[in-house]
Amino acid sequence: MKAVPTDPRLREPTWTAASPGRAHRLRVRLLTALAIPLALFYFAWLLTPGRIGHPALYALLVAAELFNLGQAAGFWWTCARERSRRPCALRGASERPEVDVFVPVYDEPADVVEPTIAAARELRGARVSVWLLDDGGREEMRALAARRGARYVARSERSGAKAGNINNALRRSHAPYVVVLDCDHVPAPDMLEATLGHLAPDDMAFVQTPQYYANAGVNALAGAAWSQQALFFGAIARGKDGHDAMFCCGTNVVFRRAALEDAGGFPEGSLTEDFELSVKLHERGWRSAYVPLVVARGLGPEDMASYVGQQHRWARGCLGSIGAVLRADLPLRLRLQYLLSCSYFLTGWTILVYMSFPVIRILTGAQPLAASGADQFLMHFAPYFALALYMVALMGSGAYTFRAFALQAASFWIHVHASLAVLLRRPGSFKVTPKRGASGRQPRAVLPGLAAVAVLVAAAMYGLLRAQDPGTLNNATFALVHVTVLAAGIAPALRGAGPTAAVAADERTEALRRAS
Repeated sequence: MKAVPTDPRLREPTWTAASPGRAHRLRVRLLTALAIPLALFYFAWLLTPGRIGHPALYALLVAAELFNLGQAAGFWWTCARERSRRPCALRGASERPEVDVFVPVYDEPADVVEPTIAAARELRGARVSVWLLDDGGREEMRALAARRGARYVARSERSGAKAGNINNALRRSHAPYVVVLDCDHVPAPDMLEATLGHLAPDDMAFVQTPQYYANAGVNALAGAAWSQQALFFGAIARGKDGHDAMFCCGTNVVFRRAALEDAGGFPEGSLTEDFELSVKLHERGWRSAYVPLVVARGLGPEDMASYVGQQHRWARGCLGSIGAVLRADLPLRLRLQYLLSCSYFLTGWTILVYMSFPVIRILTGAQPLAASGADQFLMHFAPYFALALYMVALMGSGAYTFRAFALQAASFWIHVHASLAVLLRRPGSFKVTPKRGASGRQPRAVLPGLAAVAVLVAAAMYGLLRAQDPGTLNNATFALVHVTVLAAGIAPALRGAGPTAAVAADERTEALRRAS
């Protein structure tokens, strides 16, 4: 019997990013057609002048609902145009092409990095040079590179974080193709055979492939984070490719060196250097491709502090890029696709608005809608909202779960904080997401979520102690629904990762010991 690898990154992926097929696309288009009259039914009711309760609260409600409608319409528009490319090797060349594989490292453990370096050395379909780019300047990394036959590069001046590290290696190397791998992403041997052929057109800048969290099945938080990633790297990424608007996601990507040089390398002043590089490349006429095949397996955040740090960096970087997107000389379709991706990180504001309404109603009596029964509201809103949720689950092909939805809702404050930091021009720094989770509880990482739960519970109890009229009961119920979702989202921080993270680390160490 074949032994099962202990390191989850060495196991075969259990998920595919490829399109489920023509029947799926037809189902999506039919549901989109159904969603339009349901949205009109709800908004025609909502926007009737007689619905206005407290004017300011009503304006907030309408703004939040219109924003979410725009996000939903953008989601449907994106996914309805999906393209599912097949693996494609580079053909017609007289000899195998040269490829430089860059693996940037900062302070990650050697047992996380070594499987990546070892697997990169085994890539087929090209003459591969593997570069371990060590911004930590550690002797153990130098020894690892020597042991695995990789080139070792350390910088004395570590400006520009990951982007600066890669740019430094670009100046030292020469291969016409460059692969960038995060140090925890172990590539499959056929990665180049699946991607290099898509770079045959002279104007193709890069080929992006999915990020896959191999530890999703052994860590609850990584599993919820992976569900969010699966939605993006499935239906959304295929749709963006159909719109010729796929952007670089920082790892598991193959570049044409000429494109990188034309763009001046990775932008070193951005928290999302991959996103801004993509804008610059598309602005200069370069194209991109997405191959929905898992050709590298990595590690998702295993504790809440790591997840919060990752999401905050993504939110600040993307929101801070809105200006660059608006200024860029891009076709309208590409500009809209980039703006959809950036504006996603404003959804936390809508959640904050929705949570505030039952609290304000219970404490002050003010409400956004004029007195009308909850049954009227639900009759118009519920079909529209339920179909929207169902379509998200459908697009996720079963990978998008309630835990992912709850984690997103509980992260509302990350979006709020990030957008305020961008507006106030607060300086930010690039922080690497830890590849090993802490095992203890992390209540500090979810303090804003805990505060929201406390306020909602207190408001509901206060309202119910004062009166049991239908309005109070309805708003107390809405408050407790928010509490249920928030509690599910912050639960991993309160339970702690348990022994999972430590066990995973022990398994990686044992796998390396057996392989050596």
